[in-house]
Amino acid sequence: MRQTVPNGPKGQKRPVDVIGNAIMVAKIATGEIEEIQEDDGKDPAAKALGAKGGKARAKSLSAADRKAIAEQAAKKRWKKK
Repeated sequence: MRQTVPNGPKGQKRPVDVIGNAIMVAKIATGEIEEIQEDDGKDPAAKALGAKGGKARAKSLSAADRKAIAEQAAKKRWKKK
């Protein structure tokens, strides 16, 4: 049986075995190698504004509005199929 190389959540290559993964983590922690961070293609300024948007919306809503939104989301999450 051939082992395939697992991919991370963003498609990055990872070692197949546990020991290889532990060695890679140790090398990253000691600075021997750098962790590979791939560019997601999004504008950093737009990402910063997007992060602010949720907080601003929550601040502008009343407690009753926030509760209604949360209840609606919970109903959709727990809805039987």
